[in-house]
Amino acid sequence: MKFKNLLALLAVSMLFFSCGDDNNTVEDYDAAGQSLKDDVTLIEYLQTHYLNEDDGGIWTITNGETPLMDQVETQHITQDDVSYKLYYLKQEEGTTSSPSRADSVLVTYTGMLLDSTVFDARSTNIWFSLSGVIDGWSYGFTNFKAGTKVVNADESFYYENSGKGILFIPSGLAYRNVTQLSIPQDSPLVFQITLNDVNEADDDNDGILSKYEDLDNDGNVKNDDTDGDTIPNYLDVDDDNDGILTKDEDANNDGDPRNDDTDGDGIPDYLDTDN
Repeated sequence: MKFKNLLALLAVSMLFFSCGDDNNTVEDYDAAGQSLKDDVTLIEYLQTHYLNEDDGGIWTITNGETPLMDQVETQHITQDDVSYKLYYLKQEEGTTSSPSRADSVLVTYTGMLLDSTVFDARSTNIWFSLSGVIDGWSYGFTNFKAGTKVVNADESFYYENSGKGILFIPSGLAYRNVTQLSIPQDSPLVFQITLNDVNEADDDNDGILSKYEDLDNDGNVKNDDTDGDTIPNYLDVDDDNDGILTKDEDANNDGDPRNDDTDGDGIPDYLDTDN
């Protein structure tokens, strides 16, 4: 069967967003060891399942169908010194822009366990911030592009040529060893996704796009905290804690605080407590 059953979608949708970056795990969790186990499990799944082009579902191979393993690409990810492999199948690349890990995406999706249990699904468009979901999403969506928005005469709209594919996510880039309602601990996840639109986020409305607040250029905006106040810059309205809002440190009023350096020390004013 393609799907085993459909469970409590609304409740899990809320959990999927709010707990997306939850790294609270029980003690003695072996992230590196679990990553290796997950990769073996995912490879076995990809070798024994195929994409049914007739209905778009994932089915068990029974008659020599082309295995998913022959169609996927591999994204190598290192996080907290642990190596992961995220597999993705690109059915349609999309036509416009790819999101960064700090942007927001307009999507539809279906989330499944490897036994085909559907734990979450959304058939109508919904926005998610990629800085607030599981890491498998924030990495995986960067491999796709959004579609083209078509506006009708009555101002209704739709998207065409959107990015479409499947993410095969190890548990270390999902919920790790923490049970989430219908998702058991240490569960690799499968998401069939459609990426319709991308919004370049400015999460703290300080005039600097969140993706540009990744000062160490490691792709992760959550570990950049200039003033050490435990609020990462992309959520901090006063990045240098000098009492002046970042958006008000735009001395030349061009809308970009990043190019204002009043004292010429090479540090832009919004990051400089002594300007």
